[in-house]
Amino acid sequence: MFKFKEICGTVDGHTNWLYLNLRYIMIKDVKHIILVLSGKGGVGKSTVSVQLSLSLQYKGFKVGLLDIDLCGPSIPYMLGVENKGVYQTKEGWVPVYVDDDETLAVMSIGFLTKSKNDSIVWRGPKKTATINQFLTDVDWKNIDYLIIDTPPGTSDEHITIIEKMKELNCDGAILVTTPQELALEDVRKEFTLCQKTGIRVLGLIENMSGFICSNCEECTNIFSSDGGKLFAELVSIPFFGKIPIDLKIGKTCNKMESILVTYPLSSVAAVFNKVIEFITKL
Repeated sequence: MFKFKEICGTVDGHTNWLYLNLRYIMIKDVKHIILVLSGKGGVGKSTVSVQLSLSLQYKGFKVGLLDIDLCGPSIPYMLGVENKGVYQTKEGWVPVYVDDDETLAVMSIGFLTKSKNDSIVWRGPKKTATINQFLTDVDWKNIDYLIIDTPPGTSDEHITIIEKMKELNCDGAILVTTPQELALEDVRKEFTLCQKTGIRVLGLIENMSGFICSNCEECTNIFSSDGGKLFAELVSIPFFGKIPIDLKIGKTCNKMESILVTYPLSSVAAVFNKVIEFITKL
């Protein structure tokens, strides 16, 4: 499928360790690192990651978006760059830039497969090696914020990510959930993982919180309501707000525009404004 450049070996171990150390220096040049976590799949974690990245870019920051969901890399599709490719230089992997000014860079396993239909069928060690390279071997060029879209759950991938975050300047994690009880049970496990591993939880977003009728604008709570808010209050973390299912907003998701541009007065824009206001004060 593809082959990563080896970063350490036994033939010239001293030089390769120097190479690895240079990679750590490179990612340490990133000013802020934010993880986006969820306890289960399908709660909108990638959508939040994309909108957060686009909104930070709109606010004038240079942003990197790292897609570490190896088995479900949806970020390239959501940003309309799935047919792009990455390449290596002596400085490392060069990410795909969404804009001509190179203010939003993206790295994903999706850029390294021959076809978007290829599935990643790997055991834990290979996933770990790939994530290590994603975290140490991408030339982000002194970006302000690196948003890391993680896979759902609490698996090998998360252990690898968290171990690396302890060595880097990670600001913390944003949790994403939906309001129903099952999703809250899973995000509780994610919160516990952060507590055990020393990752600061910056706050929580409740996604799919009601359905907005396109005719009357009335919000119907088809799953339930306020579960995320109550959980945030219970564990004493900031609650950034509720994002409803809104068809008119959903149609803009693949247009590579921040919700702050397309619907600046919406409740969704208010959520992302609140998140950005919080993280830019860290």
